[in-house]
Amino acid sequence: MKIPFIRENERDFGLNKVPDVTLIFWIIKILSTTVGETGADYLAVHVGLGAPVTGAIMLALLIAALIWQVRKTRHVPWLYWLTVVLLSVVGTQITDALTDGLGVSLYVSTAAFAALLALTFAAWYARERTLSIHTIVTRRRELFYWTAILFTFALGTASGDLATEALGLGFTVGAVVFATLIGMIAAAYAWGANAILTFWLAYILTRPLGASLGDLLSQARTYGGLGLGTISTSLAFLAVIAALVALLSVGRHSPMIEQRDVGE
Repeated sequence: MKIPFIRENERDFGLNKVPDVTLIFWIIKILSTTVGETGADYLAVHVGLGAPVTGAIMLALLIAALIWQVRKTRHVPWLYWLTVVLLSVVGTQITDALTDGLGVSLYVSTAAFAALLALTFAAWYARERTLSIHTIVTRRRELFYWTAILFTFALGTASGDLATEALGLGFTVGAVVFATLIGMIAAAYAWGANAILTFWLAYILTRPLGASLGDLLSQARTYGGLGLGTISTSLAFLAVIAALVALLSVGRHSPMIEQRDVGE
């Protein structure tokens, strides 16, 4: 069966490199964003590596994972989600470096990452005529995909910090607000809204939702959190991620939504 918008001489893999959009997909995505928030804080602050060393280590690991991921010709669940977790950490660190290190306003960084993500989507669509994640079957499309994912994490971090810190919503209210927005997007999808648009909007919002949940669980009670600590939160979420990825690897998952888009 031919895949829309792909000519035979452009096909590198033949198989989609991105997992199906299932309930487990969204759970792992939210958990990975939480690990990105708490993991970066743990390494930089509690381990004492500092932001520059932590950033260099995570960037090196991300580059290695991306090279390995791109070289694969099929979807490998554990490698895909390892790449996502590392992108979450690096995306968080990019925003934190701009805010804490360079003093860039969260308003500015949010707008800048939104613009970069929009430009990525524009270039992707101009070249491929689709933004569907169900047709990541060439190396070029996969590179567009991972670039977009990085900017969604950076944008989600900036917008999440903007809402919970600069606008003073706090962790609990922030989590409720972002969860509500995602629920509204899911409802819009169910009522027939464009599948690709709703997917990417939800994907962006899971980052601030996961970050708000991570901060709520890990931060001290004096700062509005539950005081579980970054170690306990990170390890617990990593354990759940590992269990769910193992479940995916043996193919025992059920779709949450019908995948009706093929690049519309």
